[in-house]
Amino acid sequence: MTGIHDESLDLTDVRRRLAAIFVGSIGNLVEWYDFYAYAAFALYFASAFFPGNDPVVQQLNAAILFAFGFIVRPIGGWLFGHLADHYGRRTALMLSVLLMCFGSLMIAVTPTYASIGVGAPVLLGIARMIQGLSLGGEYGTSATYLTEVADEKHRGFYSSFQYVTLIGGQLCAILVLLLLQQVFLTPVQLKAWGWRIPFVIGALLAIYTFWMRRDMHESDHFIQAAGIAKVESAV
Repeated sequence: MTGIHDESLDLTDVRRRLAAIFVGSIGNLVEWYDFYAYAAFALYFASAFFPGNDPVVQQLNAAILFAFGFIVRPIGGWLFGHLADHYGRRTALMLSVLLMCFGSLMIAVTPTYASIGVGAPVLLGIARMIQGLSLGGEYGTSATYLTEVADEKHRGFYSSFQYVTLIGGQLCAILVLLLLQQVFLTPVQLKAWGWRIPFVIGALLAIYTFWMRRDMHESDHFIQAAGIAKVESAV
């Protein structure tokens, strides 16, 4: 009976860890999808945000804003790393994906240059910086979380899902582009309004991930470290 009970406990622990790995890594996939949807669809929306008739100049301007996301990623990693150490990995991961939702939704609803002038590229740049902060925070915090919730025998395997979901997010962005191009919309529709669809999808996926992460358990390492810190501060 003891052996059966121990086996049941081991199975429960494995399921708990696998659920934590899934919830911890799926957000990484969603965030990388949101981040690279910009690059995948810039061909269609660049003219909506930048004036002029030269598509090369418009694409270069879009690329500059794309670079903004990379520039602020280290700041996001530092900021959310600080939050993860002080308020928990779960809290930091929830805030990260919520921030990405806001950035993607911002791009999806931002008016064009023809409607609000220079405000359009300014808002697009702010949205890209928000996405960069979010992605930087997600990448480091999810790596920490995946490492901490994995068992010692499979720590490398479980942690590898961070990179698997990174590539998965990029592939999902390309897949959405191909589906919209080849199946659902014409090039004219894509350029007029269809480019907003992937950002709406990304925002909805981020909301779903946020909802899933409400019930994710905190890593035992953080709980233990927080308890030690409380004892030390009391002394």
